[in-house]
Amino acid sequence: MRFRVRSLVGFLAGASVLSLLVASSGPAAAKSNQSLGSIGHVVVLMQENRSADSYLAQLNATQPAYEAEPTTGNPNPIAPGTIVPFHKTMLCETSDLNHSWNGEHQAWDNGAMDDISSANSDPSDPTGSRTMGYYTKAELPYYYSLFNTFATGDRYFQSVLSQTFPNRFYLLAGTSFGHIRNDGPPSGGFPNKTIFELLGNAHVSWKIYQSQFAFGELFSYVQKHAKNHVFPISQYYLDAQHGTLPSVSFVDPIFIAAPNVETDEHPPSNVQVGQSFAYGVINSLEQSPNWKHSALFLTYDENGGFYDHVAPPAAAAPDGIAPMLTPGDTVAGFNQLGPRVPVVVVSPFARAHYVSHVVHDHTSITRFIETRFNLPSLTARDAAADPMLEFFDFANPPFKSAPAFPAPSVTLC
Repeated sequence: MRFRVRSLVGFLAGASVLSLLVASSGPAAAKSNQSLGSIGHVVVLMQENRSADSYLAQLNATQPAYEAEPTTGNPNPIAPGTIVPFHKTMLCETSDLNHSWNGEHQAWDNGAMDDISSANSDPSDPTGSRTMGYYTKAELPYYYSLFNTFATGDRYFQSVLSQTFPNRFYLLAGTSFGHIRNDGPPSGGFPNKTIFELLGNAHVSWKIYQSQFAFGELFSYVQKHAKNHVFPISQYYLDAQHGTLPSVSFVDPIFIAAPNVETDEHPPSNVQVGQSFAYGVINSLEQSPNWKHSALFLTYDENGGFYDHVAPPAAAAPDGIAPMLTPGDTVAGFNQLGPRVPVVVVSPFARAHYVSHVVHDHTSITRFIETRFNLPSLTARDAAADPMLEFFDFANPPFKSAPAFPAPSVTLC
């Protein structure tokens, strides 16, 4: 996200779906999803650039259903030998890793997941081995408790083998409409339809709460409606406190700042600063009058070049738009998911200590919103996505009273 965002900072300066489920899926499906309408507030928090293995490699110790990372390792890219997964304690990376379209396809290696590129090397890490490092509950105590308590999945993948903008486009628009890089918008914003336009057309309330700028404002519809829908993050805490959150909220972190200030967890920022930010967002919802009718999705836009051992599957191409390739780019399409990233659903209705093994990507969150509010799909990708309903137990909500988590501490880099 690094290079284009700096210029963009200046540039940017319901009804229940029960009847639909009955009509389309029959009585059994209607019974199993009869309380989906109980969710009146959906909150989406997307952080930056961490793979499932890099954050949750040790979750299996307390959550055996979550697939453990193998310890076999990968070939050293510049010398004979193997680099195995290792416990890292540095809270700030020395430098970013390669997660471009070309770099992601190289690391994927047609599913072998074995190419930890020497392009990741820097003077303090000549082999690029930091891609194989993982954190534990010692560094990320809140995250390990959160993912162990609520519902997570070990087959949740980024939407495309590329970097930040294309993956966030999939969350908001169900497609990257040809983009494979962090391309800035034209004057007036991208004209493509997004989940916000679907919500607006259906008269479903929505807001974006931004800590620095709203990523959604890259789209023209959001720009045109920003006055009534885009607010500083301080308003999120007030709305949560007073029980006035909209039907759908998107929360954006600080994307560009010093490592101990930036809250998106993008290398080289301090992972504990990002964890603390997520705690504040989630805790505010848990203490809110809106908690009893809410569902929060926390995930990461892409793996940021960090290793993950699970080969991502193929996916439905979103549309007929081809990738905007330039000379030297890997020739591929948009019918392939990228590496796994962490995901957790925090809700009174979230299954306790649960792991889904169903394949999901960012458009599954999009599909959940569409399903809950009876919205049309944006593209063939979100139309085909599983809406993550198995994460919920509506008949017997496990967390009518929100669990208490201690506020995580922050050690400065």
